[in-house]
Amino acid sequence: MRRLALLLFLALPAAAAGAASLQISPVSLLLRGEQSATALQLRNAGEAPIFGQVRVFTWDQKGSEDVLQPTQDVAASPPLVQVGPGETQLIRLIRLGPAAQEERTYRVLIDEITREGEPQAAGVDFRLRYSIPLFMRPAGEPQPPRLAWRLFRSEAGWMLSIANSGGMHAQIGAMTMAAPGAAAHEISKGLFGYVLPGRTREWLLPLPAATPLAAEVQVEAQVNGKPASLTVPVTR
Repeated sequence: MRRLALLLFLALPAAAAGAASLQISPVSLLLRGEQSATALQLRNAGEAPIFGQVRVFTWDQKGSEDVLQPTQDVAASPPLVQVGPGETQLIRLIRLGPAAQEERTYRVLIDEITREGEPQAAGVDFRLRYSIPLFMRPAGEPQPPRLAWRLFRSEAGWMLSIANSGGMHAQIGAMTMAAPGAAAHEISKGLFGYVLPGRTREWLLPLPAATPLAAEVQVEAQVNGKPASLTVPVTR
């Protein structure tokens, strides 16, 4: 299975080996119906022990921001880990409350930490944080995402807004967009972001602010792993 370390926060640059040594699988977690637990695997591909803390947060969205709050819905076991060189550690994510009646969304944060008494290198201490999405589903499949897309210009530049009125999250992947008769702009080669159910998410696009766009643009994107082709209105 392909392993990928998802880097959410990087304090300051440090040794590249440290950044690549912790491998996490899978990169997205799902708890279905009455399922009481799921698991992820940590593997230390480096030459030094890794000490970590595992916590679970509810995950919401407001505008262009992800909002995380501590939760008692799901517990990580064990919450503190030591993974030796070449070793693997299994982390169980255990549902503590009742089964979900609608899709619930969480983030599992894994922080590298300094062990008490561990010598530190001179200069700034360096630690990584990894963020893994966890989706808790009700029994049966929820309503699929229903997305409304639009482009608009802000003071910062061109913005993409996606509203999801469906019952399930939407993962937006590789994306291009093009005005009629113009060359396509590559927006993302891989994961672009998520839109949670009942939420609207906004992103500043990697387009020059002066880029001319017509009243509509053609967007090609991956949505939950499937190709989507759509015409998106441009508002001023």
